[in-house]
Amino acid sequence: MAKRYGGKYSPDTDAEPTSSHARRVDIHPVGARANVLFIPAIPLVFLSLNDGAHGLVLGLVAAGLLTTAAWSLREGLQAEAAYNARKVARRPAWPRKMLASLLTGLGVAIAAYKNDPSLIAPILYGIAAAGLHVAAFGIDPLASKGMEGIDTFQQDRVARVVDEAEKHLSAMTGAISRAGDRQVATRVSEFQSTARTLIRTVEEDPRDLTAARKYLSVYLLGARDATVKFADIYARNRDTQARSDYLDLLDDLDQNFAARTQKLLLDDRSDLTVEIEVLRERLSREGVRLD
Repeated sequence: MAKRYGGKYSPDTDAEPTSSHARRVDIHPVGARANVLFIPAIPLVFLSLNDGAHGLVLGLVAAGLLTTAAWSLREGLQAEAAYNARKVARRPAWPRKMLASLLTGLGVAIAAYKNDPSLIAPILYGIAAAGLHVAAFGIDPLASKGMEGIDTFQQDRVARVVDEAEKHLSAMTGAISRAGDRQVATRVSEFQSTARTLIRTVEEDPRDLTAARKYLSVYLLGARDATVKFADIYARNRDTQARSDYLDLLDDLDQNFAARTQKLLLDDRSDLTVEIEVLRERLSREGVRLD
């Protein structure tokens, strides 16, 4: 019978699941289709070197526009992914994907004009390129979602706290990578998933910010600092006691963040029950009976 090999230096030999929830796999929103759009500007520059001053300038301008378009597309795809991941979200402030389509059309039109100094052909090429770009990547979200009846001032306060919390979580990812321990990195990722569940709960109901603010600021700041210190110590001498203490800390944080999220959800349910009872009572006074 086949037996899995394991030993002192085998990865994940003791990687028992430390959390009851499954590990979430995050797919980066920027794929190969978007990254490949950085390539056309490179040959365009080299092919323009022997076209004289006029051709060189047009080639550089076209390459600059195409590169800016590719960068704008990356930013737009990331903003769209963040928008889609949330139940409550504002539309992106800048329509980056549509801007990328416009810049792509302009870049292709100028590149075509460099070789064919007429107007009709470059314009047609530019329109075709912009249309294909929109067909391939779509347009930006044009409307906010789930924000009916939500105080925009409260939403802005939540956005500031959430941005700071995400910075702490990103810093944890960067720090733990220095430790070089796959199991610990996996455990950090699981805690981050629990923390982001709390973040999404607060985003969906900004009234929960007061109850969760300490978790999203003080506790996450402490978790970030502890992760940085652990990574520095463990990278130097592989201190097993420090590793054990850090994993215990992650377990405590994970349980507390999950409990706080559950408490907020229960409070929201209680508020709903109260609203229903009040409505029933008012309808009863009006002579309306609900069976």
